[in-house]
Order: sequence, then C-alpha cells, then structure tokens
Amino acid sequence: MQPTGLRLAAAAIVVAPALGLSAPAQAAGPTADCLGEEGATVEEARLDGEVPQEILRRSQLADTAAEFTRELCAATDLDEARTVVERHADALWRSAVERVQSPDEPDGANGGNRDRGGKDGEQLSAGDDRPLYWARLGMTSALNRWQPDFSLDAADRAGLVAETDRRSRGQADADFPEEYGSSDVKRVVVTGFDPFQLDNDVRQANPSGAAALALDGAVIETADGVVVVEAMLFPVRWRDFTDGTVERALVPHHAGERPADAVITVSQGRDGQFDLEQHNGAWRGGFDDNENEGTEEIAPIPDGVPTVTPQPQWSDSTLDAEAVIDATDGSPFPVIHNTGVTEIPEGETEPVFRPDGPTPGSEARAGGGGDYLSNEIAYRNTLLRDATEGDIPAGHVHTPILHLATGDAVTDPQFEADRTAVVDQVRAIVTAAARP
Repeated sequence: MQPTGLRLAAAAIVVAPALGLSAPAQAAGPTADCLGEEGATVEEARLDGEVPQEILRRSQLADTAAEFTRELCAATDLDEARTVVERHADALWRSAVERVQSPDEPDGANGGNRDRGGKDGEQLSAGDDRPLYWARLGMTSALNRWQPDFSLDAADRAGLVAETDRRSRGQADADFPEEYGSSDVKRVVVTGFDPFQLDNDVRQANPSGAAALALDGAVIETADGVVVVEAMLFPVRWRDFTDGTVERALVPHHAGERPADAVITVSQGRDGQFDLEQHNGAWRGGFDDNENEGTEEIAPIPDGVPTVTPQPQWSDSTLDAEAVIDATDGSPFPVIHNTGVTEIPEGETEPVFRPDGPTPGSEARAGGGGDYLSNEIAYRNTLLRDATEGDIPAGHVHTPILHLATGDAVTDPQFEADRTAVVDQVRAIVTAAARP
C-alpha cells in the first residue's frame, strides 16, 4: 500500500461452505436512545456521507450496525456488552466472507467478484470489500458514542472497540482446522488492508481486502499438494501498529505449536503491476492514515513480543520471487521483483535511492514498498520470522491500484473486472509462493 493511491492449470479451488446469510435488508442507521452525538472518530465520521450509506444500502450488511446497537443498548453491565461485541463482530466477519464467496454468484467459488448491477438500489457485486469496512465503522461508532446506564470507563470502552475491530477483521478466526495439520498441507496466512485515502475519494476500495475475503478458508488443490489459507484484515491507522496489532495477530503463526508454512501480507500499490517487495525498512514516513494522523519515526516494536535486538533497519522477504514470476507468466498483470530502497548510507546525512537494496550500516528511509503502512506490516512480519528463527516464505505483495470511473458511481464494469483479475492473481501468487 503506497500513500498514492497464473494461472495454475492443475489448481482447483474449494471454498468453505456458506453460512446462510439472510436476504438483503434496507439500510437502517444505528440510531438509538443510548447513543450520544459525540465520540465518533475521524474515520467513523465519514460514515454519514452519501457514498458510504449507498454502499451499505446496496449490500447484505446494511442492518449490521442497527442490529448491533439494539443489543448494545439492552446490555446491563460490561460482561453483557462483551458478549454482544463478540457475537456481532464474529458474525460480521463470517457474513462478509460468505458474501464475497457467495455460491449464489457466478463463479462464486472463485470469489464471487462478478457484477450484480450498477444502479442505486441494486446489490453491489459480491466481491466488494467496502461493505465490511463501513459496517464495522458503524459498530465502532456506536460503541464510541454509547451512553450506558452503568459506569463505563475509557479503558473498558476502548477494550470493547478493540475487540470489535479485531474480531470483525478475522484476527480471532485464523486458526487452521485440525484436519489440515498434515505436513503435506501448506498452511498459509494472508493479510489485507482497509480502503484508504478516503478524503480524496470516499468511494475507494482495496483489492487486498477483497482478496483476503475471497481467500479466507480456501482449500487450493494443486499438482504439488494442498494449500489451505486463513486470512485477516488490518486497519490503515498508525496507532494500531504502534500498539502491536500486527504482532498480536501474527505471533501465533510464527511461534505457535504448529506455525504457518507461509505468511504473506498484501496491500494496494501502484498502477498496472504487482510488486514483490524484497527489502522492508524500519522507517515510517508519517503520511496521513485514515484518521489523518502520521509521524515520521522508527517503527516502534511493542513490548513482550519476539523481536531482534538491536532493532534492525531492514528485514527481507523470503518469498521465492522467481517461482512466483514463472508461475504467473501470462497473467493479466506483470509481477515485478522490486529490490529498490531509499536509505541514508552509513556516515552520510542525505537519503539516496539504491536499486539493488540497502548497503551495510545504512538507515532506512523507505523499503521497496515505501514508508507507509504496507512497508511497515511487511517489516513487522519478516522481523517476527527472523526473531522466531523461522524458515518459511514470508514477504509482501503489492497489487495494482483499482480505479473507479470519474463521477459519483460507486462501481462500474471496468472496476469490477479489474478487481476480479487482481483477486484471481493474488490467489495464484499465494499458491506459487506457498508451493514454489
């Protein structure tokens, strides 16, 4: 994710069974007597706009926040509130995954990315990642504005918001089923991101999020064996990364009893191509996140997690770039092995670009993936691999940018077709990286 905006002939995709969504409902705002007017974050405040409301109206997640709020208002103590949060946040993730993988859609087993129509009132295509994003914000906004009848301190409220965020992103649902514990099965974690740069165009989607939703629970059968995927999403917010959201979610897959066989982070990058980022830097450039916040600094590592000391300036990908590029030859988008970085060479003060990677003793100023949150999640992931002495493929994939047509429409045929192509190619890249 920059701050700018394979085919496997022998592979067959088997997706987990659907969970039985109800029919689409009309959007209902989370208005209730227990909600105040104040408390929403900068990110949540965008939810009142026409575009977010249209996206929710045209999705199967339209009533999510209203139903959540009704039960939240009925909670009589913190324990009841926690139960409401856990149930609804888990259900939101499951519903969003099912929606993207809907068997009722043409090619549903491949992500359900085909268009359902373009006019307001018609349903958005199943593969759209944006309904989950806006539905989640409706839930966290309700929590931040909630005025319960019992005493609720700031720490407890923040804990409820954090749990909603974690569970509705699939981070609590990423355990691999026991039947896929065989050494012949490759177990792969794939991550994606929320839409971002919404003040530039609130219609923004993120193909990495769409790919994660399409791949969660996928069982991919190849000529070389089975690949099983668990996926999760991350916010475009510096504060969450500072607080250790990446490490909390990924440490079990690097250091657990049965670590994953590959951990691949994905985000949206630049026009017309995929990038496999080789070198990840410790520097965050401070570009505004989804809360319009940002600070230039070295990425802080949270206490209590495996790490390397002293903190290194660089941590590298172990994805087999050559195998991925060979396996995806002939795909819609070229796949580029990006080895460039920006560094301050040892003993110097000005940053320079190095096309072949960092030099010894240099200070990071941008990894191959830049100095935004995509570079940072790549750095944190590969640093965890190094700290746990893992010998697995771990690295970052940048997708092409998705563009919407000029005007006000929240979707269009080219946007839908491009997202389908990107998601299909992410699946191929993940498969090739897991079984090079």
